Amino acid sequence: MNPTTLSLLLLATSAIATEPVVIRDHDALALSPAGDRTLDVEALDPGNLPEEAHGSVVLRAADGKLLTQYDPCAACKYSDTAWSPRGDAFAFVGADFKAGKTTVFIVENGTLREAAHLDGVANTLRYAPDGKRIALLATPGAHKKRGAVEAGAAQVGEIGAEEDEQRIATIPSSGGELTFISPATLYVYEFDWMPDGSGFVATAATGNGDNNWWVAKLDYIDAAGAVRTIAAPPMQMDLPRVSPDGKTIAFVGGLMSDWGSIGGDIYTVPFAGGTPTDATPGFVGSFRALAWHGAKLVAGAIVDDTNAIVDVDPQTRVTRALWSAPMRAEAQEFDGSIVFDADRSIAASILSDFTHAPEIAVGRLAKLEPTTHDNAALGAQVSARSVHWTNDAYRAQGWLVGPKEVDTSRKHPMVVVVHGGPSSAYQPHYIAAGGQHGTGFDFAYDLVERGYFLFYPNPRGSYGQGEAFTRANIRDFGHGDLADIVAGIDAVEKIAPVDDARVGAFGHSYGGWMTMWANTQTRRFKAIVSGAGIANWTSYYGENGIDQWMIPFFGASVYDEPAVYRASSPIEFIKQAKTPTLIYVGERDVECPAPQSLEYWHALKALGTPTELMIYAGEGHHFRDPKHLEDLRGRIIGWFEKYLG
Repeated sequence: MNPTTLSLLLLATSAIATEPVVIRDHDALALSPAGDRTLDVEALDPGNLPEEAHGSVVLRAADGKLLTQYDPCAACKYSDTAWSPRGDAFAFVGADFKAGKTTVFIVENGTLREAAHLDGVANTLRYAPDGKRIALLATPGAHKKRGAVEAGAAQVGEIGAEEDEQRIATIPSSGGELTFISPATLYVYEFDWMPDGSGFVATAATGNGDNNWWVAKLDYIDAAGAVRTIAAPPMQMDLPRVSPDGKTIAFVGGLMSDWGSIGGDIYTVPFAGGTPTDATPGFVGSFRALAWHGAKLVAGAIVDDTNAIVDVDPQTRVTRALWSAPMRAEAQEFDGSIVFDADRSIAASILSDFTHAPEIAVGRLAKLEPTTHDNAALGAQVSARSVHWTNDAYRAQGWLVGPKEVDTSRKHPMVVVVHGGPSSAYQPHYIAAGGQHGTGFDFAYDLVERGYFLFYPNPRGSYGQGEAFTRANIRDFGHGDLADIVAGIDAVEKIAPVDDARVGAFGHSYGGWMTMWANTQTRRFKAIVSGAGIANWTSYYGENGIDQWMIPFFGASVYDEPAVYRASSPIEFIKQAKTPTLIYVGERDVECPAPQSLEYWHALKALGTPTELMIYAGEGHHFRDPKHLEDLRGRIIGWFEKYLG
C-alpha cells in the first residue's frame, strides 16, 4: 500500500468519528480600562471545516458572563479589538480578504456603526489618549495579507517596483475618512500614541515590509508626518511603549527571527534619543508583553516552562514575578500575550495547556483565573509533562506528550516536533480529538491515539531561558541546537517507555530545516516530515523574501562569508541522508520558498532515499486552507505509521 492510499484511508477513518468536537476559539482579546469587561473574537469550530470558522465580536463581563455579540459582516474575519479611554466605546476590524476590503466598526453606548472603509488591509486600532481619534495601521491597495508568513503576491512584472507600505492613519472616533500620517515610503510595524496625542512612537523601516523588520528603527512621527529617529540599535525591537510623562520609551529588544514572535529583554531609551539601556540584564526568561505602570513596567514573559507576569523597575533593574503558570498565554496578534486595565492592577489573557482548551482568564494581580468555561467539558485527551535536561553548559526544557494511560509493558514510537524560529518556544497548546481544528498543524491527537509519544524540545536558540540562551546558536545552526535535541531524546527515554528504534522527527520552517539537516547528521530518526524547510542556505539567501533576518544569525551576508552558510546547509552533506522523508511546502511561501524543498527532494530521489514532495497551491508559510491542512494531516500520519508504526 503506498503512503497516499494509506493517507486517504486514515482520513476516511477520521471522518467516521462519532460526534464532532466543538471548540470555542478565542482571539483578539482586549480588557476595558476599568477591568470590568472583556472584548474578543470568538468562533465555534467543530473540526474539519471547509474554510476557517466565521466568528463574532463578543462582549463579556469580567466574570465571563456573555453580555452581547456583534457580527455585522458575514464575509469578514474580525480582529484588533480596542477600547476607548473612558470605556464607553470600542472598535474592531472586519476584513473581507476575498474582496480586498476592510471596515472599521465602532460600538458606542451599545450602538454599532461602520466608521471607516479601506481598499486594502488594516490592523492595530488604538484610541487617542483623549478618545477623539482612532489610529490604525493601514495598507491601501495591499497585494497580500500582513506579514511574511502569509502567501506572497505573484512574482510577475517588475519585481520590487510596487511595495506594500503599512502606514499610520487616523479617523475621528465618530467615524470618517482615513487621514494618513506616516510617509508613504515608510513601513510601520508597531506604534504607540504620545500621551498628549501629538504624534506617535513607532518601529519602522523603508522598503519592503516583509523583509525589513530586522533593520527597523525606533522613530517619532509627529502629526504632520515628520520623522525623527530616536534609536537604531543593532537588535530587533517590538512593543514600543511611551511612558505616561512622555519622556521614556520602553520596548522588547533582542534576537528575534520572526516579526510577531516576540521575546527578549526590556530596554528603555529617552524620547529625546540616545542609546537604549537594558532594564532586565540577566533575566532568565523572554519578555513578550509590555505596559507602563507609572514609572515602572508590568510585563508578560516566557520563563522556563511557564508564562509569567512580571513587575519591572527600569531604574533599579529589579524584577518581581506577580503570577506564573505552566500555560500558553495569548491576547492580540503582534501586540503581546497579556493585556491590562488602565491602572495595570487587573490582567487578562487567553490561557490553555495540553489538557485544557483555551478560556479567557481575568484577575486582579497576582491572580489570573478562567472566567469562561465553554470548553471545560472537552477534557484531557493526552498526558503531558515538562522535561528538563542539560547539554554542554546549557539547561534546556521541553514537553513530553503521550497517551492518557500509558502501556508500560511495551515500548512506544515517538515523534520529535522541532519548533520554527529559531527564536521561539514550544508552549502548551490544547490537543483535541475530532480532526483538524483551526489552521495549525493539528495531528498530535491522531498519533497519541495510536500509542505515540510526542516530544517538543526547546533547544538553545529558543525563548524562555534568557537572552544568552536565545543567542547561543549564532553562527552555529544545526550543531549545538541539534545536540541539545538529541540529549533531550536521551532524557525522555529515561522517564518514558520510548522505543529508540522508532523515533521520528517533524518540523516546519526552522524546524523543517532542522529535520533536513538532522537527516544528514544522525541516524537517530527513522522517519522524517519536513515542512517549509531550507536545503541550501546559499541559494536560499537569494530566493527568500526576508533575507535581512539572516544577518543577525550568520553574522554577515552569504556574499561576504559563504563558508558559514555552507557549514549548515543540508545539501552539502546530502549523501549522508538515508532517512525516509516526506516534504511539503506552500506554493507562495515568502519565508522558505518552494525551490528549497524541490532541491532537497530532487537530491533524495537521486540518492534513492524514500521521499515524497507535496506543494500546496496558493499557500504561504502559514497554511490557511483547511482542506490542505486535512490532506497534509493524513499524509503525515500515514508517513509515520508506515515507517514507525
